[in-house]
Amino acid sequence: LAFAKAVGLFFPEPKFTAGVHPSAVIAASAQVDPTAHIGPHCVIGERVKIGAKVVLQSGNAIGDDCTLGDETHLFPNATVYPRTEIGKRVRIHASAVIGSDGFGYVADAGVHRKIPQIGNVIIGDDVEIGANTTVDRAALGSTVIGKGTKIDNLVQVGHNVELGEHCILCAQVGVSGSTKIGNYTILAGQVGLAGHLKIGNRVTIGSKSGVMHNIPDGEQWLGIPAQPDKQAKRMMIAMMRLPDLLKKVAAWEKKLGVNE
Repeated sequence: LAFAKAVGLFFPEPKFTAGVHPSAVIAASAQVDPTAHIGPHCVIGERVKIGAKVVLQSGNAIGDDCTLGDETHLFPNATVYPRTEIGKRVRIHASAVIGSDGFGYVADAGVHRKIPQIGNVIIGDDVEIGANTTVDRAALGSTVIGKGTKIDNLVQVGHNVELGEHCILCAQVGVSGSTKIGNYTILAGQVGLAGHLKIGNRVTIGSKSGVMHNIPDGEQWLGIPAQPDKQAKRMMIAMMRLPDLLKKVAAWEKKLGVNE
């Protein structure tokens, strides 16, 4: 913690001066705080509200009816779809997409018919979202990212997902639609969660795990399919012993004259 604070003092982040670049396109109905920095080639839609000291670095597209809270920072080419609500001090890294269509289809006479995704995304204060991460808007209602949650690069958050406060999602995690995750939960790299699950508070899920069941508060799970860590570790140890066990069985078969 001391190191993190010290580095910030010696190597402060660059400052962005207030103002609007001449190449930016801003709708007449948008409200942009005069202390905000709007960089080159940004597009701000109708009725958007941009708070104090917001930074749009460059190439950012903000859809109609979005709200960006004070001191929020969008890195180059991050895109925010219409009706998204973003809190204060949020950081969204390059090429992330917030509010894209949820992945919803229904079979109709041999084709996949799209279900309109008419909800939105709500992001709490002090959230950080990594590069090339995607957060889908809800089919109905809202996809929610709780305050203080940190999301790594290349993460997919499906429609109607609800992430609690102060969660950690590491790279390449995939959360399927309508799953609810509690506060202070950690998903390690490449974890995959099935849809409509309930994951409790302070849960830890090991990397590459495939989760298909609800998980109560405070538990640690891992494996494919994921299960409580002690049970999963016993199974892993048993698998490691299989080659020696097969050799022993073969030796006994030979000694007893058992034919294959």
